[in-house]
Amino acid sequence: MVYTNLDVWVEARKLTNVLYTITKQFPKEEIYGLTNQMRRCAVSVPSNIAEGCGRQTSKDTINFLHISRGSLYELKTQCFVAMDQRYINEVQFNAIFEVIQTCKRLLNGFINYYKKL
Repeated sequence: MVYTNLDVWVEARKLTNVLYTITKQFPKEEIYGLTNQMRRCAVSVPSNIAEGCGRQTSKDTINFLHISRGSLYELKTQCFVAMDQRYINEVQFNAIFEVIQTCKRLLNGFINYYKKL
């Protein structure tokens, strides 16, 4: 299975690109704070999907998929903080949240697939 063809990985890349674009407008003093944290979190999602797909056992793969899913929850919290600080508005938050939800649904499906192997 080539992970770059997986819908879950493609969607996670979209999320990462959205986050990079949005965080470009954050204040410069956040470059080593929230901006960095959100970007690292976003990159973690497709990265852990890829790493999981490179593992030899379903158990190992599922572990990395769980890490990826955890990063989505972390990212959602960081988006709330960004909105609270008025770095993003409600429209931007909702757009990000929608992509996060899509990634979560796809990841949950992928995790369930591996649990059946």
